[in-house]
Amino acid sequence: MSEQKIHTQEDLLVIEKMLLPFNQFVKIESSGGVVLILCTIIALIWANSPLAHYYEEFKNIPLTVGAGEFILSKPAILWINDGLMAVFFFLVGLEIKREVLVGELNSLRQASLPICAAVGGMVVPALVYVYFNYGTSSIGGWGIPMATDIAFSLGVLSLLGDRVPVSLKIFLTAIAIVDDIGAILVIAIFYSSGVSLWIIGLGLLFFLMMIVLNRMGVRAPFPYLILGIFMWLAFLKSGVHATVAGVLAAMTIPASTTLCCGNFVSSIRKSLMEYELAGGKSPVTLSNKEMLSSLEEMHNDILMASPPLKRIEHNLHYFVAFAIMPIFALANAGISFSSDSGGGGLDVFHPVSIGIFFGLIVGKTVGICLASWVAIKIGIADRPVTMQTGHFLGAALLAGIGFTMSIFIATLAWGNHAEFIVDAKFSILAASAVAGLLGFLVLRSCSLSLTCNKSNPL
Repeated sequence: MSEQKIHTQEDLLVIEKMLLPFNQFVKIESSGGVVLILCTIIALIWANSPLAHYYEEFKNIPLTVGAGEFILSKPAILWINDGLMAVFFFLVGLEIKREVLVGELNSLRQASLPICAAVGGMVVPALVYVYFNYGTSSIGGWGIPMATDIAFSLGVLSLLGDRVPVSLKIFLTAIAIVDDIGAILVIAIFYSSGVSLWIIGLGLLFFLMMIVLNRMGVRAPFPYLILGIFMWLAFLKSGVHATVAGVLAAMTIPASTTLCCGNFVSSIRKSLMEYELAGGKSPVTLSNKEMLSSLEEMHNDILMASPPLKRIEHNLHYFVAFAIMPIFALANAGISFSSDSGGGGLDVFHPVSIGIFFGLIVGKTVGICLASWVAIKIGIADRPVTMQTGHFLGAALLAGIGFTMSIFIATLAWGNHAEFIVDAKFSILAASAVAGLLGFLVLRSCSLSLTCNKSNPL
């Protein structure tokens, strides 16, 4: 019996060692970006291959949900952009709420530098785009270069590891969060059409009911899920983009605990003692009711001592990174470069292409660096001690990685089959690649120069 048990444990160790590379891959911050890049490449190859018609069929597969007279039928691309992206924005909303409560945005003095930097990084790119597209029918895409892809920018930064100061990571994260807030406002105000006030009122009623649940101390996620779905449906039909419902739903998720530290520790100790005492009655936990009861009590205590916001955010992170974002990229990044693709083919010198490209690279860099310098100079923000001038430049370049958010806003600005969409998506991909590479090189150069200065102080 003991030999069989040993063999079983050895087999488990072998399996764990085999799965270790995969587990490490999943835990790396940049791994979600790797999957996103692979799906983008697949979409580009697929859209320009002899099987391109299957790509269009894939995006336009009709999907229907409902019963009786309540039917919601949309092509797959709209389910992805209106439905799955609402989940993405729900996660963004959770991150924003956490940062405001306990993170880098929980005090005005602490948040002033990234707020100023983010505002500069949104206004200047929009002005760059308007400069190239003023007086043309493509002016509606001004919001595209304003966006920053938080996953990609932080993924590139993570490649540098400990060679960049923690203050830089905090600065870039805070910029991306404020940038997301700006993108949400832009989508809600400028990229929503045919607004129905009474349906918005219905959606806000569901939002109010979720706030009441929060005030009543309801911590189970299911009631919030049901009301959140109804709110999403209301916003979907109201004319305000449905992803806004995801952000509003996130604001209602409880962020407090119902079991204080002292009570949690004493309760866990009591359950552990009961578990230990019950352990001698049966060697098999499954048949030991006392041990199972103790485990259940500890599980409930852990749930009561952990904020639902943080728990839901953690559980959603990998689903969004490895499912929603790759599916979005696969459905939206497929650009056909042929002249008979329906959009007139690719024109890299079109005002849309030039405006987006220079907006993301030049506009973001100038806007963030200039706004940061002004904020520090006039005294409304403090410069992090460990951040050098090159760090600000590198962070500003990484913020020029628009990718997911920029593509999403492009689909809202002109729809999925408009004449500018090919130029817009190509410029977004090209600018994001250039911005990521330049940002990486600048920050790597900063880390090398700091290393040399430390080793040669004279």
